[in-house]
Amino acid sequence: MIPIDSHFHPDNESAYQAWRAAKLADYPVRGEDLIVPVRDPARLTDAEYDAIWRLITKTNMAIYALDTGEAEDKAGPRAIAAQFGLEHLDANWLADEDGISSLTPKDDDVSDPAERTPGVDPGRRGDYIPYTHHRIRWHTDGYYNPPERRIFAMTLHCVRQADAGGENDLYDHELAYIALRDANPDHIRALMAEDAMTIPARVDESGQARPDETGPALLVDDGRLHLRYTARTKSIRWKADAATQAALRALEDLLASHPFGAHTLKLQPGMGLICENVLHTRAGFSDRPDHRRLLYRARYHDHLRNLRGR
Repeated sequence: MIPIDSHFHPDNESAYQAWRAAKLADYPVRGEDLIVPVRDPARLTDAEYDAIWRLITKTNMAIYALDTGEAEDKAGPRAIAAQFGLEHLDANWLADEDGISSLTPKDDDVSDPAERTPGVDPGRRGDYIPYTHHRIRWHTDGYYNPPERRIFAMTLHCVRQADAGGENDLYDHELAYIALRDANPDHIRALMAEDAMTIPARVDESGQARPDETGPALLVDDGRLHLRYTARTKSIRWKADAATQAALRALEDLLASHPFGAHTLKLQPGMGLICENVLHTRAGFSDRPDHRRLLYRARYHDHLRNLRGR
């Protein structure tokens, strides 16, 4: 799944070392370094655009900050995403009708009809962790999607923050790759194997039964590294050989250590993450029935691109 001429191939040492040095040079060390204030999301200035793109190029992510407060408006984050080539949404059955998910707790009684999303049973949403108050462990979004529906990029826009908790840990998957490869290139070989991981048979978003689906955890698409990963154990089955299990333990230990380049941020109202599907978490949180935490999540089949070409 990784071309031999790619610097991501474990046997291409010279190209890897050159890329590694450039990647780590002047890498942001504070979460605040990822934030770019934005005045008009529909028309990014050249300075705003270039600042966001520089961060994406370096870290695979950026945080934009709009002065919109708690406005429930998806147009802003969608406009920003479009300016970086994100157009093809991965609509799932729990998303809103426009394909963007409104992540807000549904794990307790929602008696006010105004809080309910048309066509979606809030009780069913409460069965899924993103719609609860619980923490979410390290993962990349859509790791369970089939090849034709890979999630290469995503946005996460804050409308209302939690009263307490709800922070996100963010970690560039390319840094994880470097740490694993430096420790043992066999970790990379194991995770790029065609049978590294299996998504067990399930009923998908359309209600259709799917068989087991086996594929790599690490792959390269359009020259870009893509990682499929979750720290959960119920929704994934990893290859049981010694090499794959060693790679998984190394990744788990790395993520538990809060490594260099890992950032912890609590998005404020009007702030949003735009990223190339980096590793991330969510802390558990508390809020109030009259002030529910609300974030808009959009998942895309596109890679982030520099459409202005400067």
